[in-house]
Amino acid sequence: MSLALVQSRALLGLQAPAVTVEVHLANGLPSFTLVGLADVEVKEARERVRSALQNAGLEFPHNKRITVNLAPADLPKDSGRFDLPIALGILAASGQVDAQRLQGYEFAGELSLSGELRPVRGALATSLALAAQQISVQMVLPPGSAEEAALVPDALVVRARHLLDVVRAFLPPGSSAGGDAEVDNDGWSPLQPTPLGAAAAGPDMADVKGQAAAKRALEIAAAGGHSVLMLGPPGSGKSMLAQRFAGLLPPMTVTEALESAAVASLAGRFDPSRWGVRPTGQPHHTASAVALVGGGSPPKPGEISLAHQGVLFLDELPEFPRAALEALREPLETGHITIARAAQRADFPARFQLVAAMNPCPCGFLGSSQRACRCTPDQVSRYQGKLSGPLLDRIDLHVEVPALPADQLLKAPPGEDTAAIRERVVQARGRAMARQGSTNQALQGQAIDEHLHLDDTAAKFLNTTAARLGWSARSTHRALKVARTIADLAGAERTEVSHVAEAVQYRRGLHAPS
Repeated sequence: MSLALVQSRALLGLQAPAVTVEVHLANGLPSFTLVGLADVEVKEARERVRSALQNAGLEFPHNKRITVNLAPADLPKDSGRFDLPIALGILAASGQVDAQRLQGYEFAGELSLSGELRPVRGALATSLALAAQQISVQMVLPPGSAEEAALVPDALVVRARHLLDVVRAFLPPGSSAGGDAEVDNDGWSPLQPTPLGAAAAGPDMADVKGQAAAKRALEIAAAGGHSVLMLGPPGSGKSMLAQRFAGLLPPMTVTEALESAAVASLAGRFDPSRWGVRPTGQPHHTASAVALVGGGSPPKPGEISLAHQGVLFLDELPEFPRAALEALREPLETGHITIARAAQRADFPARFQLVAAMNPCPCGFLGSSQRACRCTPDQVSRYQGKLSGPLLDRIDLHVEVPALPADQLLKAPPGEDTAAIRERVVQARGRAMARQGSTNQALQGQAIDEHLHLDDTAAKFLNTTAARLGWSARSTHRALKVARTIADLAGAERTEVSHVAEAVQYRRGLHAPS
C-alpha cells in the first residue's frame, strides 16, 4: 500500500488556491478512480496519463487499485492542468520517482498521449498570485506557460518539455541516472524573469486628418483616465481615432503589465509579443452581457477585464443589447467586477478606459451637411433612447466627430503624431499622480474638493451651468474632474474658468431633431 502527495494549483478567478494531488495504490481489482470535484476534462486525465506513461516507457501499475484525490474536495477543478501532477503521483507512489524530492515544487501541465507537455491557461495568474501571497516555491510548467510565469519578478520557474524530463529530475537516489544533480537534462530549464521592454509602436494619430476637436478630447481622456463617447456620421474617423487611442496612454508599469497579462493568461489569450502593450478590446455589438462583464461556471473574465489597464472600444454603441450596456455601470465607477453565482464568486479587475462611438441616428446622417437624414424624429429619439441616462452620465466626455469634406480631406496636412501627444499626456498625468497619487478620473468624495483647487469664479460658473442644464451630482463631479485634467495639461496649479468652460463643452449630451 503506497501513498504519494504532489502539489499543484487550481484557478478561481485570479486566485490560485493550492491543490494537493493525493495518489494511493492498493491491492484489489484494477481500477483508476479520480475524486475531488473534478470537471469532465480533469476526469479525462485518466486516459491521458495512462497513455503518456506507457508511451514514455514508464511503468503503469495495471494490477493496482489507483485512487487519486484532488484536495480540498469542495474546490472545483477544471482544465487539463492536473495531468502532470497526477502522473508524478502515480510514479512516486509506485517508487519510480523519489517522493521526497518533489517537496518544494508545484506542477501543472497537460499531457499528450506521447508524454509531451502542453501549455495550460492561467500560468501568469498563478505566478502573480504566489508572488502576492509571498509564497516561495518552484513551479514546473510546460513550454509557453513557463515563459508566462517567468514574467513575474523573482518567480522560480522551470520549463519542462516532456514527462521524461520531469522524471529524470526526480529519480530516486542510487538509480542509474543518479538524480537531478547529475542528469544531463536538456528539457529541464530554469528560467530567469523577463524584464519589461519597450512597447511596440501601434498605429499613429498622424494618420487621422483634421478632427482637431476629437483629438483634443482624446488627449484629455488619456491624461485623466476619462471615458469618451464619439458621435458622428459614418466614415468620419471615429474608429480610426479609437484604434489609436491606446498609443496616447503612458507606458505601462511592471505592475500594470502583470495585472493585464494575468487576466489575458487566465482567458488563454496571452500573447508574449504583446507583453507590456496596453490592450484594446473591440467586441462586436452582438456581444452578450456575460461576454462583456464575464460569467459562466466557473466564472471567467469578460471583455471589460481583458481590457484591464487598456482600452475598451464599443463601436455602434446603441446596437449593443440593453442588458450588456447597463452591466457596464458599476465597473465604470469601481474599476472591478464581482461575478456572483450560486456555487462560486470571483472578482476580476476591470479598470479600463471606455471609448464608445455611435451615429446620431439610424441612418447616420442627422445634422450632416453632405447627405440628408431620412429618419423621423420618433426614430431618432428611439435610437438615442437605447442609451440610458445613468450610462451616459458615467461617460465623462461627449464629443462630436463631423464628416470631413473631400477637398479638405485631400488637402489636409498630416496631423500631430502620437508621440508628441503622448508626451503631453505623460506630463499631465505625472502632475496628477504627484499631487494625489491617482488619475483625476479616480478622485472620489472629499478628494475632489481637496485636489481640485477651484477658483471662486470657476465655481460660480459651474454652478450656473449645472443648474441650467439640469446636471446630476455625478455629472457635475465628472465635469470638475475633466476640468482638473485640462488644467494639468495646461500646467496650471488652479482650476480656472477657461478650464471649466472647456469641460462643460464635453457634456452637452445628445441632440435630437426639433
